[in-house]
Amino acid sequence: MAKKTEIPEYGTVVRKGTVYYRTRILDVDGKQVSLYATTCEELYEKQLAARREVEAIIFRRKHPTVEEYAEKWLLMQSAKVSTATMRGYTFAMKNHVIKPMGDMYMEEVTADDIRLALVPLSKKSAGLYNTVNMLIKSIFYSAERNQLIEHNPCVGLSSKGGKAKKKKEALTDDQVEVLVNTVRGLPPYLFVMIGLYSGLRREEILALQWDSVFLDAVTPYISAQRAWRSEHNRPVVSTVLKTKAAKREIPIPKCLVECLREAKAESISEYVIADSKGEPLAYSQFMRVWEYIVVRSTKERTYYKYVNGQSIKYSVKPTLGMKQKNNPKVEYTIDFNVTPHQLRHTYITNLLYAGVDPKTVQYLAGHENSKTTMDIYAKVKYNKPEELFDVVNGAFER
Repeated sequence: MAKKTEIPEYGTVVRKGTVYYRTRILDVDGKQVSLYATTCEELYEKQLAARREVEAIIFRRKHPTVEEYAEKWLLMQSAKVSTATMRGYTFAMKNHVIKPMGDMYMEEVTADDIRLALVPLSKKSAGLYNTVNMLIKSIFYSAERNQLIEHNPCVGLSSKGGKAKKKKEALTDDQVEVLVNTVRGLPPYLFVMIGLYSGLRREEILALQWDSVFLDAVTPYISAQRAWRSEHNRPVVSTVLKTKAAKREIPIPKCLVECLREAKAESISEYVIADSKGEPLAYSQFMRVWEYIVVRSTKERTYYKYVNGQSIKYSVKPTLGMKQKNNPKVEYTIDFNVTPHQLRHTYITNLLYAGVDPKTVQYLAGHENSKTTMDIYAKVKYNKPEELFDVVNGAFER
């Protein structure tokens, strides 16, 4: 015969004319909290449920799952990193850490579990692989410091993986000429000129205001003081730059001075590049501006058309000189790849080709780490056979 549950006797308290039974328990932080009910039986059930909940929370605190601890780690990072960085961390964590390992307790994860989680990323970019690898190591090293795990499964885990990023190529002089002639008079013209002849980053160009453009100085220059970013497709401009080195003053050549003078004379905005209302561009607006370049390239395009109710996929590869079928004003003139960052890379490469010393280039580019500049420098200098010839002969001359 089942043993009858003995209901404890509780004290009572009167609240608003009603008699309640009352008891107290300790919450997860060790503080006393009161529970009330109109019958002893109801209060006993409440007490048991509350204790079970407290025990479960205490257990989870001592034995969190990967998902629970990863979300806690992200919350702690939100006070330290930018909104854009946080967005990237959250996406990578949810899709590549929580998805494969989220239900596992932190202490039961092994090195093999982590390696298996990283397998799908081996076909992704090295940048994404490295980010996920960093996030996994961060949460487990944090858990180890807080004594939530005895053994860290990340010890000895290799950080190498993913597909190597395609090396950036600067535009040649001929390509620069084609690009500039193609966009002259079109919305991206000013952006392209600033990128090619000042080396500003995209976020620096889109945040550039006329109070940072000094065209009448003895040596005309641009002062990099602000950065643009997009939050939910809304432009946000602030004085928080990518690095401390990003704040710099850049002398600009005559061709860019003239271009900026013309733009300033017609400008209705405090921003150098703005929308029709004088506001900084949203991300989608910038992409529409850049599309003027994309539609004039000979890059292969994929289209779909319906035949007898079925969607048929087909590809078209335009050739130079052809005109767009639906818009004869658009001519295909660009047979090379070009990205916003490529404009900056071309600027840096051209400085090095001109013999500007790497330390000066580092300052003008706003590189915080000289390694970035030196990697480009080495590629520029030692890709020239005449330079290699001089170096080798100089090394072995007696």
